Amino acid sequence: MSDLKMAVVGGGAIGGVLAARLERAGLAPTLLARGRHLEAIRARGLEVLDEDGSYVARLKATDSPAELGLQDIVFICLKGSALVEAAATLTPLIGPATRIVSVMNGVPWWFLNGRCDALAGHRLESVDPGGVVSAALPPAQCCGCVVHLSSAVREPGVIAKGRGNQMIVGASAGRTDAGMTQIAELLRQAGFDVELSAQIEGAIWAKLWGNMTMNPISAITGSTGDLILDDPLILQLVVNVMEEAQRVGAKLGIEVDMTAAQRNAQTRKLGAFKTSMLQDLEGSRPLEIDGIVAAPRELAQLTGVATPWLDTILGLVRQRAMNAGLYRYSVGDPPAV
Repeated sequence: MSDLKMAVVGGGAIGGVLAARLERAGLAPTLLARGRHLEAIRARGLEVLDEDGSYVARLKATDSPAELGLQDIVFICLKGSALVEAAATLTPLIGPATRIVSVMNGVPWWFLNGRCDALAGHRLESVDPGGVVSAALPPAQCCGCVVHLSSAVREPGVIAKGRGNQMIVGASAGRTDAGMTQIAELLRQAGFDVELSAQIEGAIWAKLWGNMTMNPISAITGSTGDLILDDPLILQLVVNVMEEAQRVGAKLGIEVDMTAAQRNAQTRKLGAFKTSMLQDLEGSRPLEIDGIVAAPRELAQLTGVATPWLDTILGLVRQRAMNAGLYRYSVGDPPAV
């Protein structure tokens, strides 16, 4: 597999670890990064502080997709808002046989691809405004990767990997795809614990089930996960939103194989952690509101499920982020109340 042309788009906390591990396994990916992080990687390599010790990956890194040409596999490790802005620039990487793997939080732009019901062919405006993402990254060539590990950029060129090591991969709409076996094997070679899923949408929704509550609530309140779950009033809000999301998932044919209490018990094990959205707020970085909160609400509207609690959280976190200059509506003006 070493002759495969692979690009990792986004050298942040997850993309950086992915690229570094692929390089350490001898799989020679190219990393698309930018700014001071790119400069540091070019000068010193990418240092990863991992559980089994630190190492430096000597990666080929660039900020120009046009330098790379067509790729066999492209891993998309950008935030949703960054992907909307960058999508058109990625077209030099994508040919008709390129496999595109989204390694992102929240609902991806291709989430409804391959459906045979009333949602067939529908585009999610919240994560693909005007079709700019799907025009550059065709949904039929996409698959998903759900990441269950923590990681953070310590400083330019240095990433600290935390707990967890699991990646769940799968093609959309339960399609049988021999290419998924190849991708799973690549990730195993890179040292990840990999599960090949026949319903990747379910794995995306199960992770989102926690993210759509803990992330926005933490950004609104500034509280760590333990404080959110220890407050009985906020915990009830969390459960209310999760129950709404469970009804949306059921309409989409997605069943979550645990209760809200079981999912929150998993979150409690993380202790006094700061969600990625709270970290972004504190670091003055754009917040991932669209894929994590707005897209589930759009899916609720499409399936006819009322979500008053989710609507409230979305409105509040949008206001919090807009007032901090860290969010803008991706489509038009704020909806009328």
